[in-house]
Amino acid sequence: MPEPVRTTPAEAPARKVLREVFGYQRFRPGQAEAVQALVAGRDAVVVLPTGGGKSLCYQVPAIVASRAGRGLAVVVSPLIALMEDQVGALRAAGVAAAAIHSHQEESDRRGVLAAIARGELELVYVSPERAALDSFRRLLERAPIALVAIDEAHCISEWGHDFRPEYMRLGELREVTSAPTIALTATATPQVIREIEGRLQLREPALVRGSFRRENLEFAVAHLRSDDARTAAVIAELEAAGLRGRAAGRGRAIVYCSTRAKTESFAKALRIHGVAVGYYHAGRTKLARERAQRAFETGRTRVLVATNAFGMGIDLPDVRLIVHAQAPGSLEAYYQEAGRAGRDGLPARCVLFFGPGDLVTQRRLRGGGSSGAALGDRDEAALAAVEAYARGRLCRQKVLCAHFAEPSAEGEAAACGICDVCQDPDGIADGHEESAAASAPREITPLSADEHATIVEAAKNLRRPVGKSNLARALRGSRAKPLRRLGLVDLPQHGSLKAHGEASIVAAIDELLESGALARRGSKYPTVWLPGRPVRAKRTDDSASAPPARSRRPPTSDLARALDRYRRRTARALDWKPYMVFQRRVIAAIDEHRPRSRDALARVPGLGPAKVERFGDDLLDLIRRHAR
Repeated sequence: MPEPVRTTPAEAPARKVLREVFGYQRFRPGQAEAVQALVAGRDAVVVLPTGGGKSLCYQVPAIVASRAGRGLAVVVSPLIALMEDQVGALRAAGVAAAAIHSHQEESDRRGVLAAIARGELELVYVSPERAALDSFRRLLERAPIALVAIDEAHCISEWGHDFRPEYMRLGELREVTSAPTIALTATATPQVIREIEGRLQLREPALVRGSFRRENLEFAVAHLRSDDARTAAVIAELEAAGLRGRAAGRGRAIVYCSTRAKTESFAKALRIHGVAVGYYHAGRTKLARERAQRAFETGRTRVLVATNAFGMGIDLPDVRLIVHAQAPGSLEAYYQEAGRAGRDGLPARCVLFFGPGDLVTQRRLRGGGSSGAALGDRDEAALAAVEAYARGRLCRQKVLCAHFAEPSAEGEAAACGICDVCQDPDGIADGHEESAAASAPREITPLSADEHATIVEAAKNLRRPVGKSNLARALRGSRAKPLRRLGLVDLPQHGSLKAHGEASIVAAIDELLESGALARRGSKYPTVWLPGRPVRAKRTDDSASAPPARSRRPPTSDLARALDRYRRRTARALDWKPYMVFQRRVIAAIDEHRPRSRDALARVPGLGPAKVERFGDDLLDLIRRHAR
């Protein structure tokens, strides 16, 4: 277990809340600075990337203030589902929290308002619309307010990617309370930060800006025009991530589309190709959206196709793949959505499909919401940044960090080493040439008999069936990450056909399939294999001595699986989400350290007294039953 962190007397109350309520020994980067500012009575602007732990920046000082008798924290949040998740997690940790929203029964809303008036709550979550109501502001005038938190604060800025007019009135809260205010967002350029500070009337706010560099995310761009090509590319990405088919392994994938129609058509196409997939957009009924989200969260479906209506506040740790099947309208939107991948710290992949038609779609979508030349200029600047990112040949991580003016992104900051530009610069050049000449017919040159034999030899060395495009890319010499995961960069024939274009190699593979020299596997989206060869070959002495293929995550123990089953079973019984019981990192810590007492359990990061009191005996019993 990690050693306790020494704290100064001024920091002690916040550290105590962090440890006793949330079960963590130390703050993550940026959190301590934000908490210290609020505890000291200062305003703050917090810009931390998705998954950076923004909620603790206001929850910890809110509880500190409540315990000191200074009153209630008001949290403005744009989504009902996000409010409910936050409130549920806080209540599970023993915190008096509630939300007021339009989906509640009137009696429930009156109960929350009465609890505010009686001073019984530590945090209350409200929508921006309710925060602007005169009746709610009159209530706040009568209740002691310790702090105000504005979540998703970029929505206040017309330069932001998700401008919402109702946010414009939140500065009026200064008329009813002088409590410190914290504005939080995952994506804000310096211009957006300035607008947030001005519209919320923040007073010399502390600026906390975390690193936008995500070391575990592999960014890539594919230049594709047709829906058929994009569907095939999504399937190839799912296959490489181990998420294709109904027997998909651990992890999840999100495929983002710009329109509702494309969301449904992509979901249908993937389903035709044998992918267990759901879809989510604002045009579906509330019940249909809830079912799609619940199936995705519980793992009944591992792939979800969605518009940007899905994702804000979603806290799923094991999203291994995010594909933007259509380019979004800004780099801010792209980074926020892509940042939902790999929140557990394990490797994840973020792929952007780009074609000129995507910009046309975004201009059409924005046409109804633009007001005047200035807004049009802003939209065009946002689209230009997306296009520059897609067509650029610089490290993707460096470009994204520089867009948000991260100081470390300037000058000689190191390239990430894992994006498509860093891994396969020649492939990037090919992609640009293909994009520029996509309207021209692609020349297919015939391959010789020896080159046909090379393809067959490569197929003999495959670990498992693969798509013909992936095989062709490997034979051309690509070292892209999906090919490495499939073992294709280790083929003896890797790069042996680099003199030919991908279309020519694919045509040769088709000829070999027709002649019977190669065989198709699967009826939905066929892969390449040798005829008569079983997919799972029997182990031989040679194969037994060969090093195993590198796994993407270590195998779980019996205890870890038992803890995960307990977590899911308990969540169903309490009508919670599994992470509200405890997160996956708690399972890993318990599995590693095997605590044997309640005191030892309390030192597990992510637990805390409330959860140890509620679940501790069950957890200790599971540990005893699965003793090594």
